[in-house]
Amino acid sequence: MYEYFTGTITVVTPQYIVVDVHGIGYKLLVANPYRYQENTDEKVKVYVYQAVRDDDISLFGFVDQEEKQLFMKLINVSGIGPKSALAILANPDHQGLVDAIANNNISYLTKFPGIGKKTASQIVLDLRDKLAKESNGSLFTTRQDPTINAELKDALDALTALGYKERDIKKVQKSLIKEERMATDEYLRQALRLLN
Repeated sequence: MYEYFTGTITVVTPQYIVVDVHGIGYKLLVANPYRYQENTDEKVKVYVYQAVRDDDISLFGFVDQEEKQLFMKLINVSGIGPKSALAILANPDHQGLVDAIANNNISYLTKFPGIGKKTASQIVLDLRDKLAKESNGSLFTTRQDPTINAELKDALDALTALGYKERDIKKVQKSLIKEERMATDEYLRQALRLLN
């Protein structure tokens, strides 16, 4: 039902935040509430998932669309509920999680609270191919690198969509970071020149 809320953060607790949207406070359960600053005038966009059960309606919040997509994939795994998925996402190394799933690293996954070997195996079984297909293993790589500007990120995402391998994209990324900032299409043209 909801895609995102844009408003100000009025409450930050260890379990949730409250986003004020035009005078209405929405309580959002989030993986790491302390990523948000309360009582500032700055408006923030928080992506949202609404979970409805017989006895409860809860809203879950995410810093961006990628985090929400990963959450949606996790809750589709048998044995993983929304709160377990949030606990997994509380670890800031989302690329490490994606890599662990891709490499069948069960011991990495069992470090999360409430995740045993059986559930970890189910996560790998259900998500390995889906994550590889959709992201070419780079779902969170560019987002976490502060040296990458928005135009370069879009160009690198375009290379992923075109089917280039992650290792080739990373080589190009190293060269492009050194360039003066340019438009996305210019980054893309330069990247394609380097790749070819």
